[in-house]
Order: sequence, then structure tokens, then C-alpha cells
Amino acid sequence: MFRKGQIVRLFLKGRGAPLLAAIGLTLAATAAPAQSTYPDRPVTFISDAPPGLSSDVATRIVAEQLSTIWKQQVVVLNQPGGGGSISARAASRAAPDGYTFYTPSNSTFLQLKGAAGVAPNLPIEMPRDFLPVGFISVQPMLIGVSPKLNVSSVAELVALAKQKPGEIAFAATGRGRFTHLTMELFQIRAGVKLTFVPYTGGPAAAMNDVTSGRVGIIVDGYPGIGGAIEGDLIKGLGVGSSERLKEFPNLPAIAETLPGFFASGWTILIAPVGTPDEILKKVSADLNKALESPDLLARFSKLGLYTNKTALADAGEFVKKEQETWRPVLEKVASEDTNK
Repeated sequence: MFRKGQIVRLFLKGRGAPLLAAIGLTLAATAAPAQSTYPDRPVTFISDAPPGLSSDVATRIVAEQLSTIWKQQVVVLNQPGGGGSISARAASRAAPDGYTFYTPSNSTFLQLKGAAGVAPNLPIEMPRDFLPVGFISVQPMLIGVSPKLNVSSVAELVALAKQKPGEIAFAATGRGRFTHLTMELFQIRAGVKLTFVPYTGGPAAAMNDVTSGRVGIIVDGYPGIGGAIEGDLIKGLGVGSSERLKEFPNLPAIAETLPGFFASGWTILIAPVGTPDEILKKVSADLNKALESPDLLARFSKLGLYTNKTALADAGEFVKKEQETWRPVLEKVASEDTNK
């Protein structure tokens, strides 16, 4: 052991450089394993979804794949409630050491700051609040119509809605939910006025009204209305993805009629501010590797989920663009709520 001041005396005698170099190598050797063996203990994913929701199921499927890649358990911790504010607060307070990540859905980002019912810590903004890593899953919205509406395309629906402003109703799962926002965006882009009928029980609760013709339109993801479309109970008009889905090659993308239209729910993996770049890069690369797993792809397919492999910078830019796209929709809904 060196006593206090001995390093200085050695340095003055010309032996300091080799000694300090040796100390530096020792410190580097000590620090290197911490990075090269990451993660060396369990990792936690905080989810804003309740157990069983499609975004929660997708997060758990990805967590299983990463557990295999890392040879460390990835624990999914559900903290729903408060429109995402509870989970966001918990995740933001976590140590930025690469052992806690947050997996919010797009609804946590797509809220109007200061609007009634929106928590003070929402919406999430990056890189102010969190750092992007990559996407867990994507779920395009589907628009279906009652057979009694007698339309077979998005163009025909738009034409009919312009002839009958406010007379055609659409079913969605609750005001402010993404299904509702999807049809609000549709109305803005198409220049039409529809009537919103909320169904708190989800698409199953609305299906009888749609098939009977009491409600003309329904919007939801594949798990909600995909079976009804495939079974010809309702007519599928379009999908909110940027291009047609391989499972529905005859179902046009809505963007084919309304250019630039994109309405897909997504779940993203993000990290507390301050998480080291080396860890972010590794987790991003490993996430993209996990998303290539045949087992994951097969399980996603059954749920109507898709992957979106992206680079770190691209993930952040995508979210920013989404927030810009949906802001006018959120402002419209908030204005209507205020004027009620």
C-alpha cells in the first residue's frame, strides 16, 4: 500500500509515469467488466397498461426474448392509472443505470398539456423527460362499417358523410381514447362530420349496433374487429397503417384515399434521462434482435401486432412527428369538451 504523498515522491524520481499508467490500467480493467457484462442483474420494465391489455402482452413477449438474450430476467411491473401519469412518475424517478425502463403506449404521449383531466407531468416529451430506445409493438387501427351503410370504400364513405353531415355515427371505446381520436383525425382529413357514440365495453359491446345498422362505423385494432371483418359481419374499409397489411391484402390503407393518414397504436421502450449512451445503444440493438425472433413474430401475428425496428434517433423523431400530427385533434376534442 502507498502512503499519502508517496506517489508524488515516486513521480519526482521519474517513476511516476509508469506507476500512474499501471494504476490507470487497473482502474480501466476494473470498470470494463461492468459495461461488457451488462446486464448483470434483473432489469425492470415499468408498463402503463393493466395486465392483459395488448400493449402489456406485447411488452411481456419482448421481455421474454430479452431475458433469453441477456440471460437475465426482465420483470414487467404494471402501474396503470392516471392516464399514464402514475407509471411516468415512477419511471422518471428510477436511477438512470440501465436497470429500469419505461414502456408507455402512445396515449401517454398524445395528451394536451393543461387540458382538463390531464396530469401535470403529461404528456411525455423527449428528450426532456426520457430517452428513446425503440418500439415494442405497433397496432394499426381498422375502420369497419355496417353492411347496411352500403359503402364499399373509404371514398364512398367520405362522399356519403358529406351528403349527410352528422347523420352517420361511429362507435369507439371511450372519449379521448385512441379509437375515438382516430375517427376525429379521419373527420379532419376527410372534411366530414360524424357523430361519436362511446362504448365503454369495447368493440364487442358495439358490434350488435353496428351489424344491425344502428351505428354505421366502428374503429378498433385487429383483436377488436378483425374477426368480424374476416367473418363478413362488417365490411372492412381501411387500415391506419402506412401501407396494406399482409393479412389483409385487399384492405386498402386509408392513406391511399387520404394521403398521409396514419393511425396506429404503439408501445415504446424509453429510459430515464442520464442513462449511459453505451447502454442505450446495446438495449436498442438487442431489442431489434428480439423483434426478429420467429416465436415473437408468430405470437404478435395472432394479436394483430407488428414490429417497428428503428435506430435510437429515428424513434425519437417518430414520436415528435406523432405529437405534431395529433395536436390539432387533441385541441379539437378539448375545445368541444369546454363548450359543452
